Amino acid sequence: MNRTRRRSWKKWIIPAVLLALGLAQLVPVSRTNPPVKASFEGPIAVREIFQRSCYDCHSNQTQWPWYSYVAPASWLVADHVEEGREELNFSNWPAYDDSSMREEIVEETTEGEMPMPSYLLIHRKARLSSEDLAVLRQWADAPTEGL
Repeated sequence: MNRTRRRSWKKWIIPAVLLALGLAQLVPVSRTNPPVKASFEGPIAVREIFQRSCYDCHSNQTQWPWYSYVAPASWLVADHVEEGREELNFSNWPAYDDSSMREEIVEETTEGEMPMPSYLLIHRKARLSSEDLAVLRQWADAPTEGL
């Protein structure tokens, strides 16, 4: 009798999980790309690095991948983009203190905090090479006039 209860309980697990996942799709998620106020206008090599490795979470030019439309991944992606834009938004670059933001970017990238390791699992092109880090360091150390 105990075995029968276990078997009947197990046959409901998959349908219950599928139902929960189906209902999760009904939870709305905001995937917006507000207008760009003033984009980052630094050196082209630095811009290319930022566009490849940072813009999906740190700009108003996010490329929303297919999995950003499927819960629960959609919740995580939208949350990461929202937090990323709050911390740094390249679509509003003039709002930041240029020199301190440069140092912060170099620190986060050099320490491997950014791009986020979880982002790099799927977006391998976003990985920063030692050459990329050297370009960012050179940019951060350069005078800010005219950039």
